Formats: sequence, C-alpha cells, structure tokens
Amino acid sequence: MLTRQAIHSGAYLENFESLPNLWSRERIEASLAATMRDRPADATDVWIFAYGSLIWNPTVNIASKQAATLHDWHRSFCLRMVVGRGSPDKPGRMLALEAGGHTDGVALKLSEDTVNEELLLVWIREMVLGSYLPKWAPVTFRDGTRTHALAFVADITRDQFEPDSSVPTVAPLIASASGNFGTNVEYLHKLHAALEEHGLQDPYIDALSDAIEQFQLNPACDLRSAHE
Repeated sequence: MLTRQAIHSGAYLENFESLPNLWSRERIEASLAATMRDRPADATDVWIFAYGSLIWNPTVNIASKQAATLHDWHRSFCLRMVVGRGSPDKPGRMLALEAGGHTDGVALKLSEDTVNEELLLVWIREMVLGSYLPKWAPVTFRDGTRTHALAFVADITRDQFEPDSSVPTVAPLIASASGNFGTNVEYLHKLHAALEEHGLQDPYIDALSDAIEQFQLNPACDLRSAHE
C-alpha cells in the first residue's frame, strides 16, 4: 500500500521513471501554487474531495472528514494505465472525474497548520504524470452546508485519456490488468467496499463490479450485449 514515506523518499516516483513526460518536482510545485492562487473566497478551510483511493488511503494527515457530494463531475475509469495496476502489455484503467452529473465521496479537511506540507504530498501523488487537472469544485455536505473542495479531474487533452469509459469496454481491461501496485480489479473492489463503508453508492461502480464478476466467470461473454 502506498505510504507517506514512499512519497517523501521518492520511492513512489521511481515507479514511473520509465514513462515519458514525467512531471518534475518543480512542475508539480508550480501546479500547486497556481491552484492555491485560485482558491475561492468561500474555501476558508481546505478540503480535498476523495472519490477513489484517497477515501481508504489518504496518506495525508487530516483534521476531519465528511461524506459529501461533488457537483458537475462524475466518476469515470477514463485514464489508460500502464504502470502501478497495469502494464504496457495489459493496460488497465485509472479512475478520474469527467464533466457532468455528480459524485458522492468523502471530503478530507486539512489543518491550516500543515496544509502546505500535506497538499504537496497529495500533488506528488496525483500529478506525477500530469493526467489530472486540479479544480476547486462545489461540494455539499450531508447537513446541507456548501463550500468548494479540491478535486482532481481528468485532463482530456492528455494521451492517457480514453473517451470510452463505458462498463462493457472498461470491465475486461480492469479484470485483466495488474502491475507492481497490485491488480486493477483489487482497486475496484477496495473502492466498492469504501463506498459501502461510508454509506455511499455509485451505479457506475456497482455496474462495473457486476460486469467484472460476470467476465471472470466467463471471459468469452459479450459484456456490451449484456449492458445494452
């Protein structure tokens, strides 16, 4: 499992050294600085919206967390993955956010005393390949309170972006991919379990889990026909 120490030591970045266009530490820090300059006035606290592995393994020190709904973005396995939980021979899919709809997840509040240190860890983790765009996006907590939180959405201009993230297309890829971080399907199972643990649901994730179970039982099955 990814740890703070792995990010601090640089061991995490070593997993991506074979890939082209790896972001430098300077570029990552510049992205963080630019994002913080755009901090909305209502973002008096810094919240990070966790929609994937940040839910069960944030690797940062958080002051508190709350279930929240992110507006205008939805989960999508739309980023091609050839390291971590995929390989060049059997690429997997990495989770991101695409425009439209909404996403139920967990908002992580950072302490102002250590916000710069914690955000840098998050940026190194998320922006190593530049696959995401950090955005200040509106979120609503369960008590109806609204604010803006940082969310990492898919950069659709990047080579890793795959426009077809439909269940029939993605499920066989996730079911077959693995890398030095583990299997792609393990990631999906952890996400599914984390959402259930927080009383959250995503029909897309539910459908992917069902489709992968079906595919693993019968790899020759036509998932596209089954979901039409």
